[in-house]
Amino acid sequence: MIFSTTTLDGNAFIIDIEQHEDARGFFARTVCRDEFRKHGLSTDFTQQSISFNPKVGTLRGMHWQTEPYAEEKLVRATRGAIFDVIVDIRPESRTYRQWHAVELSESNRRQIYIPKGFAHGFQTLQPDTEVLYEMTATYHPEASRGFIWNDPSINIEWPKTEGRIVGIRDAELPRLIDAV
Repeated sequence: MIFSTTTLDGNAFIIDIEQHEDARGFFARTVCRDEFRKHGLSTDFTQQSISFNPKVGTLRGMHWQTEPYAEEKLVRATRGAIFDVIVDIRPESRTYRQWHAVELSESNRRQIYIPKGFAHGFQTLQPDTEVLYEMTATYHPEASRGFIWNDPSINIEWPKTEGRIVGIRDAELPRLIDAV
């Protein structure tokens, strides 16, 4: 696995797999406790979830969980492609309110490791996109938080789309300043 840092402080990494190919196809590790630990990352995943999104332009986010249920996430697109965004929401951080985006797709097989204290969201780039999440904490609705995807104080440059689809809950989220 190849770990690349993002522009944000903290242990936010883009993780590329190293494929070992032969006549059958390829084999690659997507998680290795020892490799993750070398980079200060947890592999204590307690929950795994998928999101299926039939239409291009589907937007989910920006979400996180508060303590004591704050979570780290490992996210990848197992089918289709997404524009994946993380935002540093730690007020004491040098990169507070800054965002980083990466394309995750079934063809590039990239993953993003999202540390505690970061909000996460994505927009689909292809139809019938499926996203796999592994989390280090189980979901607790009372700890669930979010901010509106188009918060002008963050100014995420989402890909242009004919018809963006945003769920009711996400469309009604407050700005970051009112969410924390």
